[in-house]
Amino acid sequence: MKRIQLFEFEDLHWFPSWLRADMTKLIVVLQKMMGVTSVLSKLIADILIKNKIRHIVDLGSGAGGVMPDVLRNIHQDYGLEEVDLTMSDQYPDRKVIASFNMMADNCIRYAEKPLDATNLRNAPDGLKTMVNCFHHMPPKQAISILKSAESNNQPLLIYEIAENNIPLLIWWLLLPLSLVILMIMVLFMTPFVKPLTWKQLFFTYVIPIIPICYAWDGQASLPRMYTLKDMDILLEGLGSKRYRWEKGIVKKSNNKKLGTFVLGVPIQIA
Repeated sequence: MKRIQLFEFEDLHWFPSWLRADMTKLIVVLQKMMGVTSVLSKLIADILIKNKIRHIVDLGSGAGGVMPDVLRNIHQDYGLEEVDLTMSDQYPDRKVIASFNMMADNCIRYAEKPLDATNLRNAPDGLKTMVNCFHHMPPKQAISILKSAESNNQPLLIYEIAENNIPLLIWWLLLPLSLVILMIMVLFMTPFVKPLTWKQLFFTYVIPIIPICYAWDGQASLPRMYTLKDMDILLEGLGSKRYRWEKGIVKKSNNKKLGTFVLGVPIQIA
């Protein structure tokens, strides 16, 4: 398996939740700049239409991510106004929950109870999505998630924005330069963060904790990502007459690559 288990700050239990949320906002800005929202909207809309699914349950939502924007695109661009979204997390933040559940948009809600992706038995019905978070799972936990989806007959879409296609030695050699580039990028991306708070500004431009942590997590995530060959190992022994798995490269409208996907679907709903 090419993937290696490095640490990311946002995975550490002592890492402040507000700092994790501020870093997530930057990730959303980056994803929008790269065109992830539109690519993911088409991918999910196609799955919903083909499998006649009308509900999305996002796993590992954290501070929100791109899924609210994806849902709006699905409504506007694909005529699926009846589709709604439930966001969830294994360790949900009360402030994040309140910020979404107090919104006027009743198509989006944040589950107040924890939802463990390795045990989907009691998860709400609908397409389960994991957007740019599957690489946080070590192999045993990753396998448990895949097995749980299949054994509970739950459709599951895993999407990762990048590919782990750089030799590890090259990654280490380029790491100092890559970290500097990402820290500089944060300085230009921060004004586009919504909502922009004084903490985000202070700990970006005065005490640059956010740029440092964001840069490391951004680089550490690359060798942590499962390649499609790694996914073959994780999926070994899975798949049956009742449940199928597929995987592939995600492409933009200009045919440029923008990440990978793994999709598991119960055959009887196809």
